[in-house]
Amino acid sequence: MNLIGKRKIWYSISLVMIVPGLISLAVFGLRLGIDFSSGELLVAAGTPSAATVTTAAAGIGLQDIQVVQSGSNQTQIRFRDPAPQAVHEVNHQKFKTALAKAGVEELSFDSVGPTVSSTIATNAIISLILVSLAIFLYIAFAFRNAPPPVSPWSFGFMAIAALLHDALFVLGVFSLLGHFFGVEIDALFVTAILTVIGFSVHDTIVVFDRIRENLRREKGSFESIVNDSIMETIARSINTSMTVLLTLLALFLFGGQSIRMFVLALLIGIASGTYSSIFNASPLLVTWHNYRLKRMAKPRTSPKRS
Repeated sequence: MNLIGKRKIWYSISLVMIVPGLISLAVFGLRLGIDFSSGELLVAAGTPSAATVTTAAAGIGLQDIQVVQSGSNQTQIRFRDPAPQAVHEVNHQKFKTALAKAGVEELSFDSVGPTVSSTIATNAIISLILVSLAIFLYIAFAFRNAPPPVSPWSFGFMAIAALLHDALFVLGVFSLLGHFFGVEIDALFVTAILTVIGFSVHDTIVVFDRIRENLRREKGSFESIVNDSIMETIARSINTSMTVLLTLLALFLFGGQSIRMFVLALLIGIASGTYSSIFNASPLLVTWHNYRLKRMAKPRTSPKRS
């Protein structure tokens, strides 16, 4: 099967996957949870209805109240308090008392201020940048002895392109989910993105390593060697990913509500990572190699003498 020869098809599929999410990110952005936008989280015993919680909050001035079951006998109540910070604890106690009158017991309460949420958001962005840079440098170092015609920097760049593909796809999907279904992202979402990046790079390196081995022992065009390397590793990549995806699917269906969106991010990202490592990262090596050959083949025009 000539997968490399059909690389334009794989690139087109990737664009179809990513472009709607990018448009959504540009227009709607991400729906941020209290970890990034400040707010309060109250964990209550039992499974009170949204109507019960809303009634208890009446007259206090709380906004954006969300009631989500987080276990067999627990409920997460998220809300924002527009009042000044000094009044937040007073409103919390009023809300707690109103819930108690309705038969709802508070188990824990967390409040994230705007300063803390801004710090978390900044640290999350810095973490993603540093991880990508570290991965790029490590791959370039690990493939420093790769035989020509591909430089070790090319391996690093294409691995980064593949992981960006996966990260942007997950971000785009959650932007759409946030706009149409109210799904918020929290600090756990950043953990999911970092996990997806790690899995994507791991899968990509498996194919890259086989390309390096085949460049040393096989003769033929670079395109055919890359295609052979993909075909030799595709079964392993799919089988490895399927075992992970089946486990995550079980967690998504039968796990707690509190980790469902985290698991969904992993499901989407790892499925995308499997695709990108096979159909994007290695074909991009061939595309870049062919581009360099065309540039080198162009005749250089000498400047005209006056």
